[in-house]
Amino acid sequence: MPQIRVIVNPTAGKGHAAKLIPQLKSNLNLHHLDYEICQTEYPWHAARLAEEAILAGTETVVSAGGDGTFNEVLNGIMISKTNGLGSARLGVICIGRGNDFAYSMGIPTGIDEGCLALAQGQTRRIDIGRVTSDLYPEGRYFGNGIGIGFDAMVGFLASEMPYGGMFAYLAGALKAMMIYSPAPVMEVTLDDEVVTQPGLMVSIMNGRRMGGAFMMTPQSQSDDALFDVCIAGAAGRLKILQMIPRFIQGTQAGDPMIKLTRTRKVSVRAIQGSLPAHADGETLCTAGKEIKAEILPQQIDLIYLPKEEKK
Repeated sequence: MPQIRVIVNPTAGKGHAAKLIPQLKSNLNLHHLDYEICQTEYPWHAARLAEEAILAGTETVVSAGGDGTFNEVLNGIMISKTNGLGSARLGVICIGRGNDFAYSMGIPTGIDEGCLALAQGQTRRIDIGRVTSDLYPEGRYFGNGIGIGFDAMVGFLASEMPYGGMFAYLAGALKAMMIYSPAPVMEVTLDDEVVTQPGLMVSIMNGRRMGGAFMMTPQSQSDDALFDVCIAGAAGRLKILQMIPRFIQGTQAGDPMIKLTRTRKVSVRAIQGSLPAHADGETLCTAGKEIKAEILPQQIDLIYLPKEEKK
């Protein structure tokens, strides 16, 4: 069995990822890595391929795609670990549209540097989140973050755009402003506080960025055993427009409508209205009533490239 299984989602990046497979193979061969490439064929296939690799004794499982592919691979590793069937190091090569996890964790976004990171094999241990929701009462793992409310609606709309990246999310934000009202009344329960208010959105972050550009919690650390949480109160369209540049710059702290805090556990319940929500860009619910999340400290050995090694 090869030491590395690279799980490629050929449909990532609106199908662009399939065209990058020859370049990916060339770079892996350049570093004389012992690898195999498996391509996904259906939803959740990446998780199954990760589980199979661990059962076969593979040391490193690599996600090659976007944030959705990464999330499935992460879930495969965590399910194997939780069931006592073994674990593996996690690698990420960015060939999809969304690479927020990679950005937050210091993983290079180019194929060349991604393969260099695999060849050098330096790791750091990171925390992982676990969430339960309407669609996932049994739970789902996530590495970067959860978006609830307006943020999730923006993500759903952005995924329908013919293009990706920041511009898709900006277009999604403008469209969401027209249709996402009124704000639901949310009860947000933290470790030592309950916040009840009409809420625009709640971001529960292990990483820092969502949507390719929006720094939801710019001070977040992935190894401190805490979520960073951003709670945004209800706001009109003009206020939302004014806040978008501040989220891009990560300067929203101090605004009266923004609360930034840290917690080990968090639940968000809709007292009035309902909650759309995603985890790492994957839909948790479109009109949910309650989302619960907890941080699991020091769970995964993540392959990364130290700053001094980046080109």
